[in-house]
Amino acid sequence: MAHDDDLADVSFAVRDRVAVVTLDRPEARNAFTGAMAESLGAAYRRCDEDDDVRVVVVTGAGSAFCVGADLTPGGATFDTPTGPHFTSSPVQPPAFAIRKPVIAAVNGHAIGIGLTLAMQCDVRILARGAAYGFVHVRRGVLPDAHAHWTVPRAVGFARATELLLTGRHVDADEAVAMGLATRAVPADEVLPVALTLGRDLAVHAAPLSVALSKRLLWASPTLSAPDVDRLETAMHEHLMGRADAREGVVAFLERRAPRWSLSPTGDWPEGW
Repeated sequence: MAHDDDLADVSFAVRDRVAVVTLDRPEARNAFTGAMAESLGAAYRRCDEDDDVRVVVVTGAGSAFCVGADLTPGGATFDTPTGPHFTSSPVQPPAFAIRKPVIAAVNGHAIGIGLTLAMQCDVRILARGAAYGFVHVRRGVLPDAHAHWTVPRAVGFARATELLLTGRHVDADEAVAMGLATRAVPADEVLPVALTLGRDLAVHAAPLSVALSKRLLWASPTLSAPDVDRLETAMHEHLMGRADAREGVVAFLERRAPRWSLSPTGDWPEGW
């Protein structure tokens, strides 16, 4: 397993083409810091640019995923921003913008920005027995990290309105029932389940196909049906007749694991 120790409040390791990015302040239940934001963004960029990484799993060290902003400054926690570069989405790039599938292995409490960052991921697996909530309005601020875009697309407008405006907690099973996540499992199974899914994706799903489908999925809420048809057609034309389109069929017929050769970095369509 390859490790990277050049990150603050985040740890990074790669095995079997799956990167595991861990929010790493267990003594503070992974309360979110500026250093964590920079490190998580750096880890995402690294994964996006490295074709040896095919899937990203994000999890938390210890018993929590992320309990929200670090509140140790007390009343100054949400002081007036200084400088010209303030953004309510401090992790850049966000998970939805990178060309690898990102699985949130939410191993415990995910509160405030802990939950809004998980909503930027492609797949969420939640721990039973933990609390989940967009509590921002109960702290005198409002939901961040694109939450007013990610949450309605996941659960619909009515449920998003209730969750974001009340800031109430939900448990894992309610979160799955309303569409905030895909699975709820015991806490000690969250990371193994995510890694199993990640390793299956890393072997059996063509990396460039996954990257293009992900890009189109996240763009789709603002597209018309004809727009989607045009883009799907263009992406098919980009893939069909090339090595992976042949390999996927031949590997299936020969009952073996595919050997993908196209990459999101080297074969990305111009302008996308």
